[in-house]
Amino acid sequence: MAIKQNDMMGGLAKGLRVIEAFTAETPRLSISQTADITGLDRATARRCLLTLAEHGYCAYDGKFFTVTPRVLRLGTGCLASMPLPRIVQPWLDQLSEKIGQSTSVAILDDAEIVYVARAAQRRVMSIALMPGSRLPAYCTSLGRVMLAALAEHHVRDMLSGHPLQARTLRTLDDVDAIMAELELVRKQGYAAVDQEVEQGLRSVAVPLKNARGIVIGALNTGLAASPEPMAQVIETYLPSLLQVSRELQGVLA
Repeated sequence: MAIKQNDMMGGLAKGLRVIEAFTAETPRLSISQTADITGLDRATARRCLLTLAEHGYCAYDGKFFTVTPRVLRLGTGCLASMPLPRIVQPWLDQLSEKIGQSTSVAILDDAEIVYVARAAQRRVMSIALMPGSRLPAYCTSLGRVMLAALAEHHVRDMLSGHPLQARTLRTLDDVDAIMAELELVRKQGYAAVDQEVEQGLRSVAVPLKNARGIVIGALNTGLAASPEPMAQVIETYLPSLLQVSRELQGVLA
């Protein structure tokens, strides 16, 4: 259903843009930085930030704003109401115990992945991943599996509309190179990433499909890099990932 412009609240939309400006890379923002990220003018950014601070969603030290745990209320309710996390968590726990590595399920939100469930054996990234955490889709195994399921023109437009940061020396940050990698993922049915999202981190991911065969998410395992060839890593962990993916297809709507 089309929504009329005069039925929307511009102030709410601006406030949401300000909340989304806070990320793992930008946890502390000044008014000027917020304005630059959101494209809002300084006065509007200031009002939004001060409103968030007044209602307990931000802390303010006189120069910088940081989000408080209260902001988690906005996402926790959504995650709690989604059936996917509740369904996959037992499978994740069993898989993680079986292979001795951390496992995760994520969904795609525009050009980012959002973790919705996780079973952690050990911490392998510098940031703590948890449900609600976000990472770029183009350089993660979870993201590539889900991007590969989309129409190529849509993916190219999406990648072209967002800055592709070279997070490590191994990161593919060229649109054509990423599109070629996605074609490979599409053919082989899984994605493997070797230290592209963060130095020292490897991961292997497979798609999660519902009973109609539609990709609705992705499942992966992440592990610390080692001298072991990536081909051996894939051979070790891919069969277990595929088995769980097949089992979940029978229960996901």
